[in-house]
Amino acid sequence: MDAIKVLQDLVARPSQALDNFWDDLDPSRLNNHPGGHPNSIAWLIWHTARETDAQIAPLADQEQVWTADGFDARFGLTDVNLGTGEVGLGQSAEQARAVTVEATPEGKRLLREYLDTVYAMATRWIATLNETELDRVIDDQWDPPVTLGIRVISVLDDATQHIGQAAYAAGTVEDTAPTR
Repeated sequence: MDAIKVLQDLVARPSQALDNFWDDLDPSRLNNHPGGHPNSIAWLIWHTARETDAQIAPLADQEQVWTADGFDARFGLTDVNLGTGEVGLGQSAEQARAVTVEATPEGKRLLREYLDTVYAMATRWIATLNETELDRVIDDQWDPPVTLGIRVISVLDDATQHIGQAAYAAGTVEDTAPTR
């Protein structure tokens, strides 16, 4: 089996999973926090794209889509004291709750546009790889050391899990409005 083809299939999975519930997701629910959890549906989708962007862009020797395409300004998170380098890892509940989008079709489109742009970048980059490159060690602080291929799998697996969490949250009956 061709490992590059497997990764090309895997990189499409987060967007495909989002497609399963995207059309039915009412924009007014994007910033809701089911069960009072600090991670809203918007946060989960934003984090999926941010984390992929922040990890894949350096591997691809590219600027992150977040800044290169102006998504950092369009999301306006610096207005809530979240820097442009923020990806959602290690955030406090207050910081996670500050990641919001307009609860409108425009806010929903912004989330999807960012995610789609990130995954288009990742898809293009993966198509340039070969199997030998996948074996290159990129982090020797782990035992065993992390290869490029394993890092890509790890990033995409995490992304798919977060989209699954967003799907679950979108399907909940009871929502709790965001608190600040």
